[in-house]
Amino acid sequence: MDKDRIEGAKKQVVGSVKEAIGKVTGNERVEAEGTAEKVAGKAQGKVGEAKDAVRDAIHK
Repeated sequence: MDKDRIEGAKKQVVGSVKEAIGKVTGNERVEAEGTAEKVAGKAQGKVGEAKDAVRDAIHK
């Protein structure tokens, strides 16, 4: 498993928590930061998936 997949998953979790905290406290900035971090984590996870697919294709 590529490290980008792991880091992406971590960013998604942290982003979700920030987003929830922002919603609960009414802090739109924190909520937006959380949303952005969650999206960045998803993108990073997709990069990791692509790397894994290439690596698997090469080693077959």
